[in-house]
Amino acid sequence: MRFLLLALGWLSLTVGVIGAFLPVMPTVPFLLIAVWAFAQSSPRISARIMRNPTFGPQIRAWRKNGTIGRRAKIWAVAAMACGVGWALWLGLDPRLIAVQALCCTAVGAWLVTRPEP
Repeated sequence: MRFLLLALGWLSLTVGVIGAFLPVMPTVPFLLIAVWAFAQSSPRISARIMRNPTFGPQIRAWRKNGTIGRRAKIWAVAAMACGVGWALWLGLDPRLIAVQALCCTAVGAWLVTRPEP
């Protein structure tokens, strides 16, 4: 089980790092998964991620209070809107765009209702 959690942690960390450079891909949710997986399999790596000066405060705020900063909410909702906009611009199947828009709307609604620090 430890090996699977380590693999999940490294995979999530890798995707999170990629997300730091791609504007439409989230970073912190993948880092939250990585921290959780590493907490079970390698507490040292988990602590190292939590000490990161850029993402550590957001991760600690979520783990401690379940809060998400306003700036992060704005960026996330804007990125989801851009993703739907790109799908429209590319002329993807309207059914696919409808599913994407519904998912983004649900996630966005959940996101904006989270408390702020």
